[in-house]
Formats: sequence, C-alpha cells, structure tokens
Amino acid sequence: MAGFWILISIVLAASAALIFGGLFNRSRWADLATKAQRHKEIIYKNLRVFVSLRLRSRRALWLTQDRKSTIDVADLNCRVQTSERRENEETFDAFSVELCGSIQAPRDRCRASITVSLTDVTDESPSPVQAWINQGAGPDGPRMSAFCRRVELGRLPQRLTVLSEWTAVARIRIDSLAFARKGKRNLELEATISSADDGQVLSCTRCTFAHDNPALGYMDLQENADRTKVLAVALAFAVGAADNELCDCEIELIEDWARDNILANSERADEKDTRKLEKVLSRTVAFFRDGNKLDTSKICMEIVELAPVAQRYDILDLCLYVARADGFVAAEEWALLKDLAGWLEVDAEKFRLMMEKVLPIHMHEVKDVETILGLTSDMTGEKARRHLNREYSRWNARITNSDPGVQSQADQMLRLIMEARGQYTAEKALTIDN
Repeated sequence: MAGFWILISIVLAASAALIFGGLFNRSRWADLATKAQRHKEIIYKNLRVFVSLRLRSRRALWLTQDRKSTIDVADLNCRVQTSERRENEETFDAFSVELCGSIQAPRDRCRASITVSLTDVTDESPSPVQAWINQGAGPDGPRMSAFCRRVELGRLPQRLTVLSEWTAVARIRIDSLAFARKGKRNLELEATISSADDGQVLSCTRCTFAHDNPALGYMDLQENADRTKVLAVALAFAVGAADNELCDCEIELIEDWARDNILANSERADEKDTRKLEKVLSRTVAFFRDGNKLDTSKICMEIVELAPVAQRYDILDLCLYVARADGFVAAEEWALLKDLAGWLEVDAEKFRLMMEKVLPIHMHEVKDVETILGLTSDMTGEKARRHLNREYSRWNARITNSDPGVQSQADQMLRLIMEARGQYTAEKALTIDN
C-alpha cells in the first residue's frame, strides 16, 4: 500500500501547486512541474510492478488451492499417463498407472498387491477392455478375455502408508489390449489394493481417461463379420440363380449355411431371431425366383472393405458348393464365379485350386481351358509350355490314386492338357512369328 499513498501525496502536491501558484515565479513552477512529472512516472512504474506481483501471487495461490482440492492424500487416488515401455530392445506405447494418497493396512510391513482392470465407458452400455491370452488357449488358438492385471507391491512400510507424490505402480502395453470400438474412447481404470496374504481389500480407487484407438474394435469386427455373412448369403443365392433356375438343393444348402453361421455364432440368438432369419431367407428366395438380380460387384466391394481375405475365401467356398449342388455347373454360374474371385481380390491361383477341388472337370457345361489349367493371356509360348508340363506331372501322379473319382478326374485333365499343349502353344508361337 506504500506505493498507493505515495501516488496520493504527489497528486495532492500538484493540486496545491495549482491553488497557490501565485506564490511561485514561473521558473520555480517549471522546476516543480518537471519534478512532479518525474515522480509521477516513477510511481506509475512501481505501481505496475506491484500490481503484477500481486496478480502472480494470487494466481499461484489459486493453482495451489486447486491442486489441493483435487488431490486429497487422505484417500487413494489414481491416474493414467501414456508412456513408453521397453521389452527385448523394442519400445512400445503403454498406459502408466500411477497412485497418490493413503493406503491403510491392518499392520506394519503388510505384503500388498494391486489389481487393475479397464472398462470402456464411452457408450451407454460399458464394455470391458479385452486382452489377448496365449497361454492355455484352445484348439482355435489365442483368445480374448476381460483385461485384469495383478502386480505385487511388496511390503508396505507402515499401517498407514502415504504416497505424497504420484508413483507409477504398473505399465500396460497398449498393443496387448483390444478395445470395444475404433476412435476416441473414454476408459475407466479401477485399481484395488489387497493384502497378498489373505486377499483382504485395503483400498480401491477409479479414474477416467481418454484414448484414441486407431484400429477396429472387437465389437466393430463382430458387426463386420455378421454383416459379411449376410452378404455371403446374397452372393450364394446370386450364383444359384445365375442360370435363371434356383434349385431346391441349392436353396437348402444356402439356408443350412445361414443357420449354422449367422445364428450359431450369435450369443443373443433366440426363437425370435430364428423366425426373423427364416422370413428373410424366404423373401430372398422369392426375390430371385421372380427373376430379380443383385449388383454382385457392389456387394463384393463392401465385403472387401469389411472382411479379411480368409473370410473372403470362405465366401467363395460357399459359392462353389452352391454351383455344384445340382451336379452341373452352368456357363453362367462359371462366369459369375470367376467374376466374384476378381471382385473379392483373392489370389487367382489359390481360387483355381479351390475350383479344381470342388468342381471337377466333368461338371462343367463349358470347359474354360485357360481358367481350368491356369493359363493367362500374358504367357509366352515357352512359359505356357512349362506351365502345362508342370500341370501334366501333377495330374499324372494322381492317375494311380486309389479313389476312382480322382483317377477319372486325372484322366480327363491329362487329355485336356494334351489338347492345350498343341493348340495353345501353337497359337502363341503364331502370334510371336507374326
């Protein structure tokens, strides 16, 4: 306040000089005015410094009070920070779990452990954060389970242990977790400290933090898988109806696949879901039997966006069995199958081997030599000859197979290869000569 009173004194002195100005001559008045101005500038400068210091002091006080109000060391508090974790000379992103506050134990030097769990609370229905489990996995390989991590804390020094600063107690690799959905998620961490001797809960705390998940979540993947199965049924019906004749045997095969794959893998499936599926299948059959068509290329584009390549092969496998259901592969069915393989972006050679296994050559209405034998238009005559030689050796080895069906197929394939050797390589040679 000293600066304030000095400023008031200068103002009063200046006023007095104005009132009693006649007592001074002009030179004296000029000197006084100059000194007053100089004192005024000094006081204003000191006053600005004083106000700035007071504001800084109050701001520091507010921040201190705010921290004290949010962190009560009488209770146990937790928070999660993003950090890095090194394992085997590699660096991984991790969640660092930190504690601050008090832990009450039944006695001094009590052995304690902390159990940490994570829940996605972004949506109305909370979902557990999952973790991959490799050990003890079943025949299907690694599986997921709700994340829960237990870490030994050692012995607490006293009955009342106070962590006055944030202390890291666990680090969780983010790439070991599976979140519910992709994008910005709100996660809740629960940390429970228990006695390692008898399991008695000593303290429990929770905190919520944000995480941006760049990958598809397990709920996203499940929804995509369910959607893909529905689209697979549509493609299967399209193959069956490609020759404008949807047979009962084809319908039965598709409906059985739909029941086994759409309902059997749904944990929430009930009689209502079963009735709904049956109605959808009946309407789909009527749709195709009325001569309607689907945009199969558009359906395949959606499947490519939703499904991994392994699931796309499963869809093609279904379509192949639909094509063979009536024991005869029409030209229209064969043409659509080849288109589906291209639109679903699968390996052409792998798909050819699938067709070879499911659709033997005797079923084909039209023998598409190039596709059946794996010949392509960009092959030179020499490359085609070498390829046909490999195919000949492969099928020649099956001519003595104990299965009569395999023997018959091998015999037909060898005859087709012999025909292609002369015709296809001759055409290539003619093209090259010209």
